Formats: sequence, structure tokens, C-alpha cells
Amino acid sequence: MEHYSIIARMFPRRVTPRLLDLLGHNPAVALIGPRQVGKTTLAHAIASDRRSTYLDLESASDRARLADAEAYFADHEDDLVILDEVHRVPELFQSLRGAIDRGRRHGRKAGRFLLLGSAAIDLLKQSGETLAGRISYLELAPFDPLEVPPADQDTLWVRGGFPPSFLADSEPLSVKWRQDFVRTYLERDIPQFGPRIPAETLRRFWTMLAHNQAGLLNTANIARGLGVDGKTVAGYLELLVDLLLVRRLAPWHRNDGKRLVKSPKVYVRDAGIVHALLRLRNKDELLSHPVVGQSWEGFVVENLIGAAPDGTEANFYRTSAGAEIDLVLTLPDRQLWAIEVKRNSAPRVERGFHFACADLKPTRRFVVYPGIERFPLGEDTEAIGLVGLAQLLQDMS
Repeated sequence: MEHYSIIARMFPRRVTPRLLDLLGHNPAVALIGPRQVGKTTLAHAIASDRRSTYLDLESASDRARLADAEAYFADHEDDLVILDEVHRVPELFQSLRGAIDRGRRHGRKAGRFLLLGSAAIDLLKQSGETLAGRISYLELAPFDPLEVPPADQDTLWVRGGFPPSFLADSEPLSVKWRQDFVRTYLERDIPQFGPRIPAETLRRFWTMLAHNQAGLLNTANIARGLGVDGKTVAGYLELLVDLLLVRRLAPWHRNDGKRLVKSPKVYVRDAGIVHALLRLRNKDELLSHPVVGQSWEGFVVENLIGAAPDGTEANFYRTSAGAEIDLVLTLPDRQLWAIEVKRNSAPRVERGFHFACADLKPTRRFVVYPGIERFPLGEDTEAIGLVGLAQLLQDMS
């Protein structure tokens, strides 16, 4: 337990206050996120100051404790019961419902169960009806720029935010961990969640997405490259989206009279995984590779969406005439923020951004660049670093 506490103190996760709040108001909370993102570490840190019991449902001995789940939950009615990899035992959800309802009758209305899952899909399917009104969901993403020291921002970009990769003792060890992560997902984890897909085919698909990082989805081109049909490609993409490994960013669609791009943009969500798929071992190799700009854009977009307040809508804007905004955030108070991403220490605003802003009339306009200073670019646009804009968004929460 001490090992988990040390890591949690060194790198406190931004979602912790929200998780504690949800546990204080809901009988069950599902903390979801990809494997190795830090869910177990955070759960142990939460458990360290309250009565709790932890079961890893990948362990046969822990699963055996739940042979009579209703009796086990009754015996631990005063504990926070943490169930790790809960999607492995989907039949538990009916027992959870009964335990929650009995606990409510005994005055235990909140903080009963913390469910950890490596993907959204099975948790949502199993609990959608069974635990309706009894469960709340929270996503834990990899480390983000607000969680690591300022001096480590480039390391975060190059290695990505998965804790074992980011905290590795050397660059080669980080690369090796990410390569193993990809292989484990392809060979062991993904087959649990979807129809049987050849690992090599899915690796090629994932790698094609990395090569096309921040690009428009062209299903027909990908299908030709893989030798499958478009429907199959759509299924592959849906699976990686549901596993929280890929983000599909929808185009803006509310402007009547404009010929808007209708295809989504697609991002591999963790920059370090992008670089592993493309066999880029360090920053020097990344900076000399054609994907560098798209990698930086994906890194910025993913982390700004993660920092934005709950209820924020994220889109991009592009017209056939060339007007374009990399990221449009509609905040819960309906403010519209237009954000352009530049991998240049002396950023300039392109005409397409001005044209797009004339269409949308955003409340605020930003250009995110790799520096830390904040300065104006014209009358109504600011250049700002990623950490600075992420902090602004977090302060809006």
C-alpha cells in the first residue's frame, strides 16, 4: 500500500477531488481508463484513509471470494469495496444492484463500490440498465501537463502520459514499455472486448491511424490498405474508440449556408503510443519526422479536452473554402473558444483561422505554441502555452 501512496503523493491526479465527491454522493462509481493508466494506484490511495477491501478480478483467488457475491458484499457492507477489472465478471452487476439496494435500506447510501475498468464498452453495456440511478462514471486519462513538473513537458509529449512510460528510468526502457503495451493490447486485451480480429491486421490499422494523426478519417483509403471493406474499418475504429485509445473528433456542423467538412478527425490519444507505433525512439527522431506537427496537435488537443470543464463540447471547424480551426470548445456556459495549434516558437495566425473566426464569432481566440509566454497576436487573438491554456480551462470548472 505504501508504494501506491508514494506515487500518488508524487503525482497527484487532477480527478481525485471529483472522484471523492462522486463517492460521497453515489453508492457506486466506475473509474474507467485504458490499462496501466493509474486506476489501481489511485484506488489504493483513496482506500488508504477509509475502511476498504480490494479485489483484483484478474486473480482466480479473488474471483473465488465472490462465489457467493451477495454474502460477500453483505459481510463488507461498511467497507468501500474496490473491484478491479470488473468487466471480467459481468454477472456481478446484478449482485451489485441488490447489495446497493440493501445498503440503502440500512442507511449506506454512498461510497459502497469503486469499480475499475479498462474500457468503456463492457461497463456501459452491463450497467446501463442494471445499475441505472446507482452508478456514476469518471474517466482517468494518462498524466497531463497540469500533473507533471514544468521541466518535464517535452518528456510528457515524447513518452506520453502512461505512468510506466513517463516515469521509466531511461528512454529505451520507456520505448520498450510502450511496445509491450501495444503488443499486450493486441494479443490479449482486445480479444476480450470484441470479435476476434487478427492482431497483425489491427496493428496495421492502429499504425495507419498514427501515420494519419490529426487527419480526416478516410475509411475507403484505409480499407484498401488493409484489404477489408469500409464496414470492417468502421468496426475496428469503434473498438479502439471504446477502449479509450483513439479519439474521434467530430466536425462543427451548425453553420447553415457553409460547405463544411463532414468527416471526423482521428487521433491516437496518447502521443507516446503514436511514437511507439511509428518506431520513433526519442525527441530527435520525432523532430525530424513528418508527423511532428500532427503529433504536437494531437497532444495539445487531447490535453485541452481533458482539462475542459464537464459538459464541454469539442469539435473542429473546416470549410471547403479553406477556413479552419483546429479545436472549437463550446463551454457549459455556451462560450465558444477557438484554438489553433502551432509547433512554432514564433507562431503566426493563418488567413483560414481568421475566416473561420469570422464565421463562428468565438468568445475567445488562442494559438497554442510550445513556449510559456503569453502575448497578443493581433487585436483579439492570444498566443499561449499548453499549460497556460489548460490551466485557464481547469479554472473554468
